[in-house]
Amino acid sequence: MSHAHVHVLDETPTPLPPDQARRVRLVLAAIVVPLLLATVAGLVWLWPSGESPVGSVPLLGDGMSIETAEVVEVTGEQGAEVRAELLTGVGEGQVIPVQVPPEVLDNGADVGDRVRLLFSPTALGSGVPYVFWDFERTVPVAWLAVLYAVVVLAVARWRGLAAMAGLGASLAVVVVFVLPALMTGAPPLAVALVGGSAMMFFSVYLAHGVSIRTTTALVGTFIGLAIATALAMWGTRAANLTGTTSDTSLMLSGTFPGLRLQDLLLCGIVIAGLGALNDVTITQASAVWELHAADPTMPRRRLWLGGMRIGRDHIASTVYTLAFAYVGTALPVLLMAASYDRGVVDTLMAGEIAEEVVRTLVSSIGLVLAIPATTAIGAALVVTTAGRGAPAER
Repeated sequence: MSHAHVHVLDETPTPLPPDQARRVRLVLAAIVVPLLLATVAGLVWLWPSGESPVGSVPLLGDGMSIETAEVVEVTGEQGAEVRAELLTGVGEGQVIPVQVPPEVLDNGADVGDRVRLLFSPTALGSGVPYVFWDFERTVPVAWLAVLYAVVVLAVARWRGLAAMAGLGASLAVVVVFVLPALMTGAPPLAVALVGGSAMMFFSVYLAHGVSIRTTTALVGTFIGLAIATALAMWGTRAANLTGTTSDTSLMLSGTFPGLRLQDLLLCGIVIAGLGALNDVTITQASAVWELHAADPTMPRRRLWLGGMRIGRDHIASTVYTLAFAYVGTALPVLLMAASYDRGVVDTLMAGEIAEEVVRTLVSSIGLVLAIPATTAIGAALVVTTAGRGAPAER
């Protein structure tokens, strides 16, 4: 851990006795260690046993395969809108006709595009055994991922590398724990809380290191998570949100009969707010530490007030950030909903939109309340561990 040394000209630092600073660390450990142990115990309890259900549902029928091809001609003729050269499979090198849905043809199929085709041997007699499956987009997405990594490393350097490691570990929790546990019938809310807690430990401590400052942010994150979870439990039931408004949800209920879609919706609401919640708590903890570094003589109340001035700006931006994120991702749904002749309130209360409204409100309330909580904890700890007029551990 590094230490910042700030020299004050008019006041002599009066550091706190080491035993009192040690007691503060013990108090923090008494809060965080049980949370960590509970998370580990939850992972052990909910960890799916036996063969993983991930990938257990066959994607293709017997004899079918997915092949790659490159579009060489867009003809627009009925039944052969696209001609493509096979790059894989038995007929590699052949130019074949491909049936492409009109909406795909109108919005993206150009000469030179790489596409994925479903080959069905039973359709050989019809002369069109290849059907459009999807676009092959691995290369451009990989370049974007490389650019993302380069930009993060160039700007944030080793801290950026640590943040990406935390992101990778958090996504691994989703893939190896959250999804299999939900598939095997584990309680969705318990899975969300345990998985979310594990993700927070990984993302906070890997990205920012283990210190009193990052632990303060972690405690603030758990406070916001607890508030959001309680509100999500009440909101989904009070508003009768069933989680059955999308075709994917209905497919899930058929694939996993024991899965309650309302509980799955609740799980999604809890996990959705974690990233933004972690963002605001880290920012607030850092703000308090920087204010103390600028003026180590500042008392707790002034530290809290200064931190909250920053926090209010963060609240103002967060309020519309979550809303804009939903509007951007759900624009097709909103367009369709707005086309119907009904009032604004009725539109917002329609099932699929109401789910996102509740999700946004619940996450926003948790975020807003986490800011003063984190600021208050940080203001208390930064002075208590360093003493009035002394630099704080960073």
